Amino acid sequence: MAGPLNGVRVLDVTSVLMGPFATQILGDLGAEILKVEPLRGDDTRFTGYARHRGMGSSFLNTNRNKKSIAVDLKSVAGRELVLRLASSCDAFVSNIRPNALTRLGLDYAGVSIANPSIVYVNLVGYGRNGRYANRPAYDDLIQAVSGVAMLNLRASGDAPRYVPLAMVDRIVGTSAVNAILAGLLHRHRAGVGQEIEVPMFETMTQFVLGDHLQGRSFVPPVGPAGYARLLSPNRRPFATSDGFVAVLPYNDAQWRRYFEAVGLAELAGDKRFSDMASRAANIDALYAIVGKVLLERTTAAWLEILDAADIPAMPLHTIDTILDDPHLRDVGFLRTMEHPTEGEILTIGVPTSWSATAPDPISPAPRLGQHTEEILAIAGLSSAEISDLIGSGIVRASDEIGDAAAGGT
Repeated sequence: MAGPLNGVRVLDVTSVLMGPFATQILGDLGAEILKVEPLRGDDTRFTGYARHRGMGSSFLNTNRNKKSIAVDLKSVAGRELVLRLASSCDAFVSNIRPNALTRLGLDYAGVSIANPSIVYVNLVGYGRNGRYANRPAYDDLIQAVSGVAMLNLRASGDAPRYVPLAMVDRIVGTSAVNAILAGLLHRHRAGVGQEIEVPMFETMTQFVLGDHLQGRSFVPPVGPAGYARLLSPNRRPFATSDGFVAVLPYNDAQWRRYFEAVGLAELAGDKRFSDMASRAANIDALYAIVGKVLLERTTAAWLEILDAADIPAMPLHTIDTILDDPHLRDVGFLRTMEHPTEGEILTIGVPTSWSATAPDPISPAPRLGQHTEEILAIAGLSSAEISDLIGSGIVRASDEIGDAAAGGT
């Protein structure tokens, strides 16, 4: 593969979303991703709509640019096979809980014997030195314990609720990519591998407190926690006469132009709104004024007026309408491609672009065990050894197309 990570080989022992999202990013950038799945397959193979069982939409959108090998990790032979694969890889990435990895003999102590220079990265729920270390962790649980769900209560006054995205998995997955790349860079410079832990709880708490620590930043506190603008109940898309519009004047100049554009020029001299600190102290009143005036015209009319005044504003998309966004069409972000077994599918693009090391075109998500024999050959196994492993049920190869499936979960 081409791309900035061409030549990097990653042993991907992850499942569901957080880990697979991280390794997909690496694969998008040109790394060779060897995805180790249990014999039944990654759970997300069975999540979402599908044309065939085991090839659900959630899996298709998180596992492209990977090669799949299905292995019985609980068997001695399966463990030895994974260690043999690790010996030829630059990085080992897992989101299996540490205790389970130790039982499998795939903790850092075991893998580093097979490959002392490997960059070993484990995505966990909670840091190993804390009392939550062995608890299970999922996106919703981390949204709760990191404060995200209660922030929604403070902002809406309604009830605690989760953001309707697997936000934690994707944020922590992206943080893991940063850690993996930093580990690979250190290995390149110093010639040594290491173990890296990426915890969900701590990563999301950093994410939340970066905005909301506020007055609690000081000892003793000089005010409460919580960023007032982000928590304002009026911080939301504003209704127009025929829909909604997102508007965000931010600095002093933008607010002056905004007041002029909407016919409220007198407010530019109002002490409540004259500078950023004053606006922050009166944010609810300011947003109420903004919301009232925007009801007077259509969305299209406001977007034209605000664009002419260089005021940050955008229309609102639904999940359906974003698929037809003209900017995304311009940059070719959403494309259809032919999957060898699933037919035509819509592919989400790689958001970065590269002037010198552009990655190869996307390869589709693999069938379960599609590359088992190829990966075993990479590990140096002979044809006879490969046949024995398949025959004994230690590995699964060349998964047949499953029954047709419909509906989503």
